[in-house]
Amino acid sequence: MVALLCPVRGCGAPLSRDDRDDRALVCPRGHRFDRARSGYHNLLQPQERRSRRPGDSAAALAARRRLFDRGHGDWLVPHLLAAFDALRLPPGAAVLDVGCGEGFYLGALARERRIDAHGLDISAPAVDLAARRYPHATWIVGNADRTLPYAAGSFDLALALTSRVNPGELRRVLAPAATTVHAATTAHAAAASRHAAGGFLLLAVPAADDLVELRTAVLGEGRLRDRLQPALASLAARFELVRHVTVRTRLRLDADAARDLLAATYRGVRHRERGRADGLLEPAAPVAAGDMGAVTETAHIDVTASRDLATLRPLGVPR
Repeated sequence: MVALLCPVRGCGAPLSRDDRDDRALVCPRGHRFDRARSGYHNLLQPQERRSRRPGDSAAALAARRRLFDRGHGDWLVPHLLAAFDALRLPPGAAVLDVGCGEGFYLGALARERRIDAHGLDISAPAVDLAARRYPHATWIVGNADRTLPYAAGSFDLALALTSRVNPGELRRVLAPAATTVHAATTAHAAAASRHAAGGFLLLAVPAADDLVELRTAVLGEGRLRDRLQPALASLAARFELVRHVTVRTRLRLDADAARDLLAATYRGVRHRERGRADGLLEPAAPVAAGDMGAVTETAHIDVTASRDLATLRPLGVPR
């Protein structure tokens, strides 16, 4: 069972529903966290934010939601489902998506598989979008770089899909492996079986050629960048690699989708680079001047979308 912990510095006591108002979470010391109207709880503390509005901007979130609504994220979902199925987790497995954004991938996983879905992101507007669209999951505003507000061993699987993580905290909240089973009761046997393999981490990072065409045309650089090895190196003290696969597809983007992809992916895109995108994707000219039958077509750009998917397990877990 997933247990939330009070995030107030020096506390860390378990949170539970307030007896007088089940929309609020309270700890034994009296710290209280009200549920937002859309259904999430904000556990982010002032010392855990570096700006007044941490996380993705409203413009980036809106752009990403439009991309997903047009189907440009669907290609990755079957690969995530295959990676999930390979773990053979029990029905109702507890899954945490750290850096969940507006919830698309966790929502897709929860729609296709029976899981206890939990999402956490530092951006309150992102979590608000997630809670409104996917109300059956549990959504929390918090900082995944710092302390995760969950009890040790709460989760069977953590997702880190192009998000920053704290390796020590991820290791702490993943279920420990059960090396010895003493099943005095049915409940104990079920719990032992559930954690027999321990928890897993499913990591996704952009592969070397991800968006290489767009980066070349708009940002002026198209070099191949290996993001997986640095990510694995940052986790190596606490996790070991179980399997890795690179998946890719080709996306055909019109001008609006290309601009949305830039806004959703690159926070630092400058006015000059937006101008390059506009110039690259201007509508094509009519076939012949004065030909009223000719239909002007909107330009498109074909781009590579690719991800390195890595499944990891905590060090010391029996094979």
